[in-house]
Amino acid sequence: MAVDITIPSPGESITEVSLSGWLKEDGAYVEKDELLAEIESDKATLELRAPAAGALKIATKKGDGIKVGAVVAAIDTSVAAPAGAKAVAAAPAAAAGAKAEEPARVSGVAKKVAAEKGVNATTLAGTGPSGRVMKDDVLAAASSSAVAASSSAVAAAAAPSGAGSAGGAEVKMRVAVAATPGSRGTRREKMTKLRQKIAERLVHAQHSAAMLTTFNECDMTEVMRLRGEHKEAFEKQHGIGLGFMSFFVKAATSALRKYPRVNAYIVGQGAEMEIEHHDYCDVAVAVGTEKGLVVPVLRNAEAMTFAQIESTIKDFAIRAKDGKLSVDEMTGGTFTISNGGVYGSLMSTPILNPPQSGILGMHAIKKRAVEDPKNPGQVAIRPMMYLALSYDHRIIDGAEAVGFLIHIKDMIEKPERLLFA
Repeated sequence: MAVDITIPSPGESITEVSLSGWLKEDGAYVEKDELLAEIESDKATLELRAPAAGALKIATKKGDGIKVGAVVAAIDTSVAAPAGAKAVAAAPAAAAGAKAEEPARVSGVAKKVAAEKGVNATTLAGTGPSGRVMKDDVLAAASSSAVAASSSAVAAAAAPSGAGSAGGAEVKMRVAVAATPGSRGTRREKMTKLRQKIAERLVHAQHSAAMLTTFNECDMTEVMRLRGEHKEAFEKQHGIGLGFMSFFVKAATSALRKYPRVNAYIVGQGAEMEIEHHDYCDVAVAVGTEKGLVVPVLRNAEAMTFAQIESTIKDFAIRAKDGKLSVDEMTGGTFTISNGGVYGSLMSTPILNPPQSGILGMHAIKKRAVEDPKNPGQVAIRPMMYLALSYDHRIIDGAEAVGFLIHIKDMIEKPERLLFA
């Protein structure tokens, strides 16, 4: 009996995906739920697993433009497992002892790339969640190996006949140092569907909205004091750390209720344009991954507690880096917060996330000399953060945008107000 393997739907609006390539050869015996390939859409990455045990019959090779619902392979369940297959598979794990679970640290795509490049992925330090080895880790290791091999080959050719080992090592060192800066190699790689979609949306945002950015700064002294005083008790009670993001989400939802047009957006074109207002605050939070930026959404953020905000964002970050976020979780936001400060950004102009009308940019906290609010005319050193609000000027006036940002500044500088927001 043959069991078809079809392309699952990553979301209602997605009709085509890319197939990364098969991790098993045609005709190979596979176990039920074994990872066979990964499929990628412009919004999410999904795993393709065996629906049953049997022989894999591949119908479609890797590539782009594969329709959702298409049959790409089948499992012949009438084929029995090769004699001793399970025993052989179990032997390496038993021999490895504590390292038996090591292969689980390597993503499916990383395994495939590692096999093609001749890299032992289990020896690499992964950059994914919990140290998981990702595709980029394997490519970086392969690139380093290629440079080292090339340098060694050139050094060996340059070494004089009969040169001793010390002299040979010296030549290798000189060539390796000289070869890397002088390299003029180029390479091209196909943009992933997610990166293509990001590019399209960013260009669309700049061309379709009257985008403007206003700036302000806030004194983080009180938030940092509160966080320092209560972070241990908070973590003990809720099992999650208390970060800065929850303060800004709460401040933003308060500001969105005071300035509702920042929480609205334009629908339709030309004479058919309308303003769609929302009586809820679905706040999207930008999360960076190896494949690009994704923006999962905190639904009804105005009703969430600090602990709920922190735990949900942490969950989003972990699953985003592992490609486990659903399309529904990344669509439908009414406002976005992007924290470039985690990367060291001091100032930026964030780009709108269509069709939204506003996005708040947070930045790095730096100690600066400012006027002491408690002693006017006196200078004090304070932990300051620049804030940026990019907004669609077609729907939001400048005075509203400035007022919105000042409201957030006031909430952060006097965080006790968040209790009544």
